[in-house]
Amino acid sequence: MTSPCRVRQTRLLNFGDKILTAESLLDWRDNLKRNGQRLAATNGCFDILHAGHINYLQAARNAADALIVGINSDRSVRELKGPTRPIQTENDRAAIIAALQSVDGVYIFDELKATKFLDLTQPDLYVKGGDYSLEELPEEERQIISKIGAELKVLGLVSGKSSSDIADRIIRS
Repeated sequence: MTSPCRVRQTRLLNFGDKILTAESLLDWRDNLKRNGQRLAATNGCFDILHAGHINYLQAARNAADALIVGINSDRSVRELKGPTRPIQTENDRAAIIAALQSVDGVYIFDELKATKFLDLTQPDLYVKGGDYSLEELPEEERQIISKIGAELKVLGLVSGKSSSDIADRIIRS
């Protein structure tokens, strides 16, 4: 006799399928367009996942039919954050982000700015966290968003949540 609390899984989950290459991303995006689905894109290092990230990614996903997250490569994180970062590898960070229900696709990019990622992805909406203002967004990112006719949205910041602050606390303890 089976327990009434046991839920039968009817399909297997594989978050690895959400991690896209340049080639698979194009097919994935074309499929969304064919189905009339609106795509939101965002990007970041996502080195230490925290509640601020979770809330931000959920809000980004709720603004569209699908969400793709661009993950900075290990090389670009080192250049942006310093020689002790990232704490987790790009593949580990991509896997963690891909495992989230609010995320539909993940793409690792090597550039410091998300310009090539955005050009490849062609989102309908580009979402940035509240630690940015529209004026602080790199000019080349604003230009590509304008060129592809996407909307730009800056979400509120969850105060007191920062990967760098968490990393510093870990190092000090």
